Parts: sequence; C-alpha cells; structure tokens
Amino acid sequence: MITKTQLRVKRFFDLVFSIVLIPVLIIPIVLFVVVATIETKQFGLFLQKRVGQHGKLFYIFKIRTLRKEEHALGHLDMSATTFGKFLRQYKLDELPQIFNVLVGHMGFVGPRPDVPGFADILEGEDRLILKVKPGITGPATLKYRNEEEILSQQLDPETYNRTIIWPDKVKINKKYIDNYSFSLDLNFILKSILN
Repeated sequence: MITKTQLRVKRFFDLVFSIVLIPVLIIPIVLFVVVATIETKQFGLFLQKRVGQHGKLFYIFKIRTLRKEEHALGHLDMSATTFGKFLRQYKLDELPQIFNVLVGHMGFVGPRPDVPGFADILEGEDRLILKVKPGITGPATLKYRNEEEILSQQLDPETYNRTIIWPDKVKINKKYIDNYSFSLDLNFILKSILN
C-alpha cells in the first residue's frame, strides 16, 4: 500500500520533472494550440472537468481535436480534424497536461482521470484509487491504449465501457497502488515513451 512518504516523494518527482520538461514542450504545445484553433475554428486549448485525488474535481488541459459540423437539417456533429486524428493517435493532444502536473492536479503516473460518474461514485475498497493523483500514464492507460478503437467495435460502447473496461481499470489501478514503488512509476514512464 502506498505510504504518505511515498506520496510526498511522488509529488516531488512530478514537480521537478514537470519543471524540467515545460521549457522543452512549451513551443510544440503553443504550435499545436495555434493549428488546432485554425482547424477547429475554436480556441485550440480544451478544458474538461475530471475527477482528481480524493474525488475533487479539476479542469484537465488538452489540445482541441474535434470540430463542430452542421448537417443539412441543422444537426450538429463532432468529428476529429485531420490534425486532431494525428494528435490523438500519438497522444500528443495530452501534452498540455504537463501544466496539470505542475499545479498538482495530476501526476505523471496514476489512474487516468475520468469524467464525473465513474471514480467519484466508487464505493468501499474501490475508493482506494482516489488516494493518488490521477496520471498522464499508468498500468490501465497502457493496457487500454487503443480504448477508442475497442469501443468503436462494440454495439453498445457506453455499456461495454461501464461493465467491462471500467471495472478492469479499477482492478488494475488498485493493484498498482497496493504494490506501489517509485521504480514502478519509472518503469511505466519508460514503457509509455517506448510504446
């Protein structure tokens, strides 16, 4: 089980590593925001409420990848732009989350932060996953790297996500917290870079 000392060391690492990475990532992030703004015709930085540590809500930062498309009958649809598809394929739309790490909403490794209606309604032992900050990467994120593709193949993606994928993610993340070590975090970061 992760200890208070380990949580402090984890936060210290996240803070130092984010400070080191921001000067390297700031130019690509600004360029991606500009291109996304042109392609989507909306500001290229996208904010969305997610569930964080201890169930507290925060706004996650992402590069905007979807644009609104109006059909003949006035029906609005959201579809990924060409550049957006490229960003999503290589997870580059998540680069601005370095700022979520800097301010302490997230860590580099942990359970992925979900929209309200998942982690915040967990009960009993399952609430263990709220003990750590959500992460940019982690064991469940790596296993479900192609989650969008998996869901697109289902007849009822929402039900499949809630009944199959989400419970499995909870199980994986509980195991991560139960067996936590700093070297484990470094291993997940390395796997994420190499994948």
